[in-house]
Amino acid sequence: MGAGPFDLRLRVASPGLLALPWQQRLGEWDCTEVPLRDIPVGPSRHLVRFVEADGALWALKELPERIAVKEYTVLRDLEARALPAVRAAGLVVQPEDYAILVTRYLDRSWQYRRLLMRMPSDSTEHLDRLLDAMAGLLVELHRNGVFWGDCSLANTLFSRDGQALQAWLVDAETSEIHGRLSHGQRRHDLDILVENVAGGLLDLAIRMERSPDDYAELFAQAESVATRYDGLWDVLHRESNFAVGDRYAVEGRIRDLQDLGFAVDEVNLQTGGDDTMRLKVAVAARRFHASQLHDLTGLDVGEGQARILLADMHAHEYQLQQTGPMAALRWATEILQPGSARAHQALGGIGDPIQAYCDLLEVRWLLSEQAQRDVGEAAALVALGRRTVPAGSAARMAIAEAPTGQLQALTPALLDEMSRPE
Repeated sequence: MGAGPFDLRLRVASPGLLALPWQQRLGEWDCTEVPLRDIPVGPSRHLVRFVEADGALWALKELPERIAVKEYTVLRDLEARALPAVRAAGLVVQPEDYAILVTRYLDRSWQYRRLLMRMPSDSTEHLDRLLDAMAGLLVELHRNGVFWGDCSLANTLFSRDGQALQAWLVDAETSEIHGRLSHGQRRHDLDILVENVAGGLLDLAIRMERSPDDYAELFAQAESVATRYDGLWDVLHRESNFAVGDRYAVEGRIRDLQDLGFAVDEVNLQTGGDDTMRLKVAVAARRFHASQLHDLTGLDVGEGQARILLADMHAHEYQLQQTGPMAALRWATEILQPGSARAHQALGGIGDPIQAYCDLLEVRWLLSEQAQRDVGEAAALVALGRRTVPAGSAARMAIAEAPTGQLQALTPALLDEMSRPE
């Protein structure tokens, strides 16, 4: 098909996007005339290409009109619910029932292949944290009534959030949004995830020429996603029984949820005929610390980053000789901004300055733990720039948080890899 009529809907006023040859099928676009970017993608049923326009990178996917309209609608709904998914930027309906879905490229994100193929084959902690992030994403979607339908590693991107991994949904072709999911719907979606994760890990093992003797372990790792999912779901939804008046137990339950980053929306306490009471907690979005930091400073960062930054802010309150919002604003201006600039420079200007500052704080903590004294910022900047990060017995340098709150070490190799541009 050549030039023909089309229906263009864009949510961004981008002259560069408007000027693209939307009247042509995506496969016919000429790279000498269109600013296409060659970015590797995983297996896809449909053609996916990337284009630069007005200083931003956009992902374009060509698919049948009916499916494109459905996915565009679902992505808009996921955005309205503040769920971790790529953002729909536009939809172009073409002749012959084809359409092009436009999404904003997720900056500083990685495919699972890139992460795992660069890690030592005998190291499993990175895969553990990646699978934790996958399970956490599915829990978030299910809590909001979203049935993914094709959840897999290939349909997910990962980004760093402080010392955690955040998983992002990037393919919603088969997704459905309901008022609430049944137990059967959740289990079906989880079964799909386990099967697809097994297939993704097996494909990766073949690419890396791993021994067939390792395949059984890979299948066990894939099946562990269900255990991770169930563990987090139970933490968020279980009802607990306490003795009447046991404030410590109630407060502990709430703190456990807050430590995982979840804001408590409602606490329901019911007393029975005996001396016990039943506690049920309604949990809101996983942005407890991010919301706190935003209220104090106006900064909009990830939940993992917010946890690190809040701790740093509180550590400087004595130095600033103030508390509350005034101390927070002084900390953001006098500590965070210059510190982020120095950390970002140490990393060669790569990545996000806020993330660079979070890494600087963790590196300084690990070096200080190793030396049994505060080594200061200068030594931490040198180590960060050289990627000479000690593993550390406390293992505070982590790429994800398990439901138990335990942290796993982020090795220098992974810190180095995840600081590189795509």
